[in-house]
Amino acid sequence: MKSIVIGSGFGGIAAALRLKAKNHNVTLIEKLPDLGGRARTFKKNGFIFDGGPTVITAPYLIEELFQLFNKKPENYIKLTPLKIWYRFIYEDGSQFDYSGNEEEMRKQIKEINEEDVKGYEELVKFTKKIFDKGFTELADVPFDKPLMMMKQLPALLKLRSYKSVYSLVSQYIKNEKLRRMLSMHPLLVGGNPFTTTSIYGLILYLEKKWGIHYSMGGTGNIIKGLEKLMIEEGIEIIKGQEVKNIISKNNKIEGVKLQNQKKINANNVICNADPPAVYEKLLNYPKTNSLFEWKQKRMQYSMGLFVYYFGTKKKYPNVEHHTIKFGDKYEEHLNDIFDKKKLNNDISYYLHRPSATDKTMAPDGNDCFYVLVPVPNNQSKINWKIEGDKMKDLVIDKMEKALLPNLRENIVEDFYLTPDYFERELNTKFGSGFSIQPKFTQSAYFRFHNKSEVCDGLYFVGAGTHPGAGVPGVLSSAKVLDKII
Repeated sequence: MKSIVIGSGFGGIAAALRLKAKNHNVTLIEKLPDLGGRARTFKKNGFIFDGGPTVITAPYLIEELFQLFNKKPENYIKLTPLKIWYRFIYEDGSQFDYSGNEEEMRKQIKEINEEDVKGYEELVKFTKKIFDKGFTELADVPFDKPLMMMKQLPALLKLRSYKSVYSLVSQYIKNEKLRRMLSMHPLLVGGNPFTTTSIYGLILYLEKKWGIHYSMGGTGNIIKGLEKLMIEEGIEIIKGQEVKNIISKNNKIEGVKLQNQKKINANNVICNADPPAVYEKLLNYPKTNSLFEWKQKRMQYSMGLFVYYFGTKKKYPNVEHHTIKFGDKYEEHLNDIFDKKKLNNDISYYLHRPSATDKTMAPDGNDCFYVLVPVPNNQSKINWKIEGDKMKDLVIDKMEKALLPNLRENIVEDFYLTPDYFERELNTKFGSGFSIQPKFTQSAYFRFHNKSEVCDGLYFVGAGTHPGAGVPGVLSSAKVLDKII
């Protein structure tokens, strides 16, 4: 059985390995010169910048890929649990250190609002119920049949999945600061906490179950370890070649055609590429499935990302590994991003400082960072050639004030990525950071299916398909694939 995997993000690599474990003849094709997709690495003058995911949860999903071949994960990668998961900083300068230490959590909550301690405990209990159903039971189950969805509806309704994450959290928590902190998880997978189905409240419990980890050497070192494993197991890897067409005949996959005109035959093509880009640009198929065409048109896409990478000649020892800084407004700002598609100066951002844990990420005496700002996707028609530098200046000003004094004069290396990078380099529709939004009407059966609705032998893994974005989500999508091929 010959299988081709297009794209080498976590989902594509996991799919290639799982198919190889089934004795498929596997070829992985990556258009960029290096593997990783959103998780690729940038190196600049001794600084190592992870391109994308930096929060590693459910590490067993990565370890499983090595165990498929009776290999020890620790011979390839090193994951370190973090003590403080996120430091939240509010506009008034107050902060909260979020961790797996429940005693500390309760103590800090009590200082903010004593009444919310009990509510927090109840919320954690309820998110465990969502986790048991949504993750443990359903994350690696195929949802390509309507009957499967119908069967789950009573349980999902009982878990209040029609509510948003923010509204679920607000049922238990009265204080607005705590509500923001405990409802922010959808933003990690491309959703607005005010519209994302409360099923994604399971992320809160998922973090508590396995903790938050960091990959020594950066997330890029996980990609390196998995690449080494693929080479050892005889998976053919083609880099620097883009797939220009997926070849099918009578709605049955025959193979792919590369930009150098080379054709490779296959029984299966697995796309780690964004599903809408595949259906619109790579696959020529008869548009006779009107339900599927309607489904594609009605999809709503995640926000875009402005990501500013920078190295400093000075160390900032008081800055945690992961910091989330809230702006003054929350719902209004998110509405601007997701609905009005306009920029707003009152930004919230996520700051990653890997050198807090790992000295190898920056030259001696220096510090390494990236800051990620949710922005509208390219449906906004924002001209990033003009707005990119303005956003960079705004972000530096905000960080200087709240976190990194005298930052501007200490930056020695920097660059930024905008939604244009996601659209052009990673082929995501509208430059969205996480493919389609995780709303209830775009979850499970309502997402792009793992097994194509229009072409036999065509499959999908990654952020746009079931179960969704985030490292655990895309790794689980490869487990779904395992069950349907």
